[in-house]
Amino acid sequence: MFEGKENAIAANHLKSGETCILTGYGQSMTPKIKSGQKVKVIPVNIDTELNKNDIVFCKVNGNYYLHKISAIKNKKTYQISNNHGHINGWISKNNIFGKVVEIL
Repeated sequence: MFEGKENAIAANHLKSGETCILTGYGQSMTPKIKSGQKVKVIPVNIDTELNKNDIVFCKVNGNYYLHKISAIKNKKTYQISNNHGHINGWISKNNIFGKVVEIL
């Protein structure tokens, strides 16, 4: 199982179907996820159900984040935000690489 940070290397592991342990840094997801805390992330594929408030590992505007889904349009476009209400932008499912299933 790959262990790493929020970056392209982790995205590639998830895209290849590997479950990962990722460490998020920063205060954007507190108090749900603290800076330096590890999370277990499963790969997202075409059949993965994603819901509002799910925490996902994704890429928005060239940056990789462990952030939450704050809105969904037509089950195709996902609004990504931090845990304090800041909206990062809208992305398609192919920019969501993993879904957090456990905060460690």
